[in-house]
Amino acid sequence: MSNPAVAGPQGVVRMSQIRLESDDTIVYGAVIRTDCDAEMNLPFTEEQFFAVFSDYNEAIGWVPVVAYALGLLAVALAVRGTLRGTRVISAILTLFWGWMGAVYHLEFFIEINPLAVAFGVAFLLQSAIFLHASIRSQPIPRFTARADMRGGLGVVLMLYAMVVYPIVGIILGRSYPAVPLFGVAPCPTTIFTLGLFLWSRGPLSARLWMIPVVWALVGTTAAWTLGVWEDLGLLVATLLTVPALIHSSRHRKRDMPLT
Repeated sequence: MSNPAVAGPQGVVRMSQIRLESDDTIVYGAVIRTDCDAEMNLPFTEEQFFAVFSDYNEAIGWVPVVAYALGLLAVALAVRGTLRGTRVISAILTLFWGWMGAVYHLEFFIEINPLAVAFGVAFLLQSAIFLHASIRSQPIPRFTARADMRGGLGVVLMLYAMVVYPIVGIILGRSYPAVPLFGVAPCPTTIFTLGLFLWSRGPLSARLWMIPVVWALVGTTAAWTLGVWEDLGLLVATLLTVPALIHSSRHRKRDMPLT
């Protein structure tokens, strides 16, 4: 007896008696087989995505080198743990997020993705949040290295963003200039930012970390749809950072003042 067929939005769906096959999905006593896979549709291809990075990196020249220097400075200042240092760190994050919003998203990524306008605005808003944090009388977040598990996880994320991330890209066959770079590309910079948040002391309002976390979830899709597997670090960073920040905000423990 032939199996009934039903036309569905994903193609022709055929139903038969239960039998276990690798490509079948069993639902309530029937085997449902679809003729095409449901995938996330992006408005650009993998080739276009990396071509934008190629054009972007060639256009900005030595800016990534400056960004790396600023990233190392931020880490060094956090190790010192002074009030002035934490202001400078917030200022560095202001530059990173402002640059990515204004230049990467609104000048380059917009060429292949209309959502880059919204992304750019969000990154500029995050830049403004960091700027406000840097000029407060008592800057929040207060960045200082921690000698605990949370501090160790922060080191792992920052090291991944600055060192491991580009190495993974090389292993996967990518080469400059068609690569995302720390300090000027959203994904590695977001991982670094979340790592610094793990070095923060005192409660952090969700408005300080909401945009980086949302971007981490958005950026994770690139790992699955475009094969940018190094971006899986975004998901790991989110899973490590968010619970720690929520726990810190709930307990609202007061830290010793910085000197």
